[in-house]
Amino acid sequence: MMLERAFGGRRVLVTGGAGFVGSALVRRLIASGARVTVLDDLFTGRRDAIPTGADFIEGSVTDEPLVRDLVKRHTLVFHLAARNIIASTANPRDDFATNIGGTLNVLLAARDSNLERVVYTSSASVYGNPRSIPINEDDRLEPLTPYAVSKLAGEHYCVAFYESYGLSVAVVRYSNVYGPYQRPENPYCGVVSKFLIAANAGQTISVHGDGGQTRDFTFVEDAVDATLLAATHPRAEGEVFNVGTGVETSVNDLAAAIGRASGCPMNVEHIDRRDIDNIRRRVVNIEKIRHMLRWSPQVTLDRGLEKTVRWFEETGLLSPSTPAAEPTAPRGLPGRTARPGK
Repeated sequence: MMLERAFGGRRVLVTGGAGFVGSALVRRLIASGARVTVLDDLFTGRRDAIPTGADFIEGSVTDEPLVRDLVKRHTLVFHLAARNIIASTANPRDDFATNIGGTLNVLLAARDSNLERVVYTSSASVYGNPRSIPINEDDRLEPLTPYAVSKLAGEHYCVAFYESYGLSVAVVRYSNVYGPYQRPENPYCGVVSKFLIAANAGQTISVHGDGGQTRDFTFVEDAVDATLLAATHPRAEGEVFNVGTGVETSVNDLAAAIGRASGCPMNVEHIDRRDIDNIRRRVVNIEKIRHMLRWSPQVTLDRGLEKTVRWFEETGLLSPSTPAAEPTAPRGLPGRTARPGK
């Protein structure tokens, strides 16, 4: 496709490229003919997730000399390296050093290099509990966790470097990305992988709280498309974009959708909510990225879950199950999980 041809022969650095989204991005870049280097400390990433053809440097974005040396040898940087929400809540100092200090290292190195653009991957967690739904990029920001604070600080540094030094940057705010290669043995993996493995094993699915909390679940390849566009589109420079689907899905409805896709019975129990479960509703408005970059998600939740189940079965992480009976269409938009309470 035209988007991928834009990367042929270009030298690209991907921090956090051994992680779930990072490795998906690296696979696409390698397929496009880019010359890719991955920097990852393997805190949650996996060495075997990095595709053949990418150079791998085991190290951290907190290592300023290493970051400076790597950045100056590349023309594009995708900065995905970060401590995630669970690790950040457990260790806020490490979160600060990696998510804020590491981002500053990348931006300082980029400022002093002949770099075309830095794409910074942020999170919809920066919004906190929204006052209105769906959430726009310019709505009030109220981070409620150390992770959200550090991701927002990274965004602010990106915009400051754009305004102060003319550094070409773009920011994408991901919303609950899921899909193939999200390894369930990773203790920090997303809810989709955890539900799939538990259901396939005949275990009870533990849902924190009443399950009515909602999120905007985004298929990984859609997120990668948006990220690649943010690196190449002229109108992305200096901008912040939501990356989601615009469809609100409750955790209870997600569990039901996983059951339909996998053919596994979903025996759900509700347990006490966690301290990090402090967002009741979330769904993002994607009109800005749709209008400015001509991006829109291509994979519905039901289709994305089918693709995820297939990958889990092909890799042996799930035992193939008998397909479930033709599901009754959920309330709401065709092909997508219904908005709870609508």
